Amino acid sequence: MAGVFDRQLVALVMAGGTGTRLYPASRSDRPKQFLSLGGGDSLLARTVSRVGFADEIYVSTAAAHADRVREQTPEAGVLVEPAAKDTGPALVYAAHRVREQVGECVLLCLPSDHLVAGGFESAARTAARAAVETGGLVAFGVEPTRPATGYGYVEPGDSDDEWAEIEQFREKPDAETAEQFVADGFYWNAGLFAWTPEALLREARDSPLGSLVAALDEGRPERGFREVESVSIDYAVMERTDDAYVVPADFEWDDVGAWDAVERVVEPDENGNATLGDALTIDAENNVVASDGETHVSAVGVDGLVVAAYDDRVLVAPKDEAQRVREVVAELRERGRF
Repeated sequence: MAGVFDRQLVALVMAGGTGTRLYPASRSDRPKQFLSLGGGDSLLARTVSRVGFADEIYVSTAAAHADRVREQTPEAGVLVEPAAKDTGPALVYAAHRVREQVGECVLLCLPSDHLVAGGFESAARTAARAAVETGGLVAFGVEPTRPATGYGYVEPGDSDDEWAEIEQFREKPDAETAEQFVADGFYWNAGLFAWTPEALLREARDSPLGSLVAALDEGRPERGFREVESVSIDYAVMERTDDAYVVPADFEWDDVGAWDAVERVVEPDENGNATLGDALTIDAENNVVASDGETHVSAVGVDGLVVAAYDDRVLVAPKDEAQRVREVVAELRERGRF
């Protein structure tokens, strides 16, 4: 049995987001988790396969994507979120539903659209044990490979051999602060967690998600989602609790959060160009050039750009401003064109 002590180990894969910073590959009707990014199976399918050691697997997603989730991951149960309101409401709803269906268990919660290689199962089992033994909320901390400004950080406190108390969560820093965080031994906050449903619901009751927990207890999830604001689990619960722990993640990890990440997951050519799909570079250096395979993209005499063409959309941006793609998406949403 794959469980922890007398509890089943349940993997909960979060697949309700869109991945807006990979626009135009990622769109409202084609979220990031359904992309393959050159790896064959979709990111979602690879994630579900990665947690095959669990006793049960669930995928939490939006109603519009439920059929596609079932098609790509028939081995997983599907939880349909009543509304898209970020990871806070989604994870509280899932914990409540899984507890009803499975009973006492440990939840291993992970995004559907990250790339992971190496010893994930070992770290996951350690986090699950930490969740049971401490009765608290456990985050995975990834050892930084660079002073990234696009990630949040975890500052560890007192520790034993396998996990540490969390001193505090740190927001996405500027470049100078990121360098200091790395030097001080902070971890990246990878957005992966382990907890018992009881522990998460206990902490969520005294948080901005309290009204949702009460509504779920009354069997009125739709009302609960109407009453609660969109909020991340980090802000709503993890940054407020005094009962949080971090397990060092001994595996390679990348959230593939923006186009500049492609050069970390695709082998660049001798000039530093990373390409996906039908793409050609001439006299060009250090670019990310991507297409859906139907539209050819050529980059000539340019340096440090992202050029992405999918369907009827083309994006061009400096690679070091790849995070700003979210501004494009925000504007397109305002215009009803995302």
